[in-house]
Amino acid sequence: MPLIRNGRPADDPFAALADDAPLVDGPVIVSLTRLRRDREALLARNAPLGVRLKSDESPEALGPDVERLALVVLEFPKFRDGRPFSRARLLRTRLRFTGEIRAAGDFLYDQLAFMARVGFDAFELPPSLTPELFRRALGEMSLVYQPGADGRPTAAALRANKHP
Repeated sequence: MPLIRNGRPADDPFAALADDAPLVDGPVIVSLTRLRRDREALLARNAPLGVRLKSDESPEALGPDVERLALVVLEFPKFRDGRPFSRARLLRTRLRFTGEIRAAGDFLYDQLAFMARVGFDAFELPPSLTPELFRRALGEMSLVYQPGADGRPTAAALRANKHP
């Protein structure tokens, strides 16, 4: 699957590790289960660490370790499951996560602009989406009404000639 990071196609330096796979050198992505089990060894490594959260796993379960992560992957098991939207916003606003938030799984073209608004900055594109469609989707919303994690001024703020 192509990876889009900060709006552009990108190589993925991270290796996804199964819970029973041996640790490898370099950046890795592990499950929450593995992070809990092998926490000390994973955090002691001198390499970027990412965690993949299922849609029913809250980022709050990462606790203070969230500050030590380079990447959080949020899974969309089905495009109808909106929990990863809330999880991304929670990571950016309440948990103040500044690393990469990556969307993976089953999401749709129509959801991409909203995903960027709540804090996703990387996307593992499903087969139905191309980098060209991705770029087009992000440019379709010229005006927003609700505040988001992306910092875009809302319609109300623009009308009042103010920016949040």
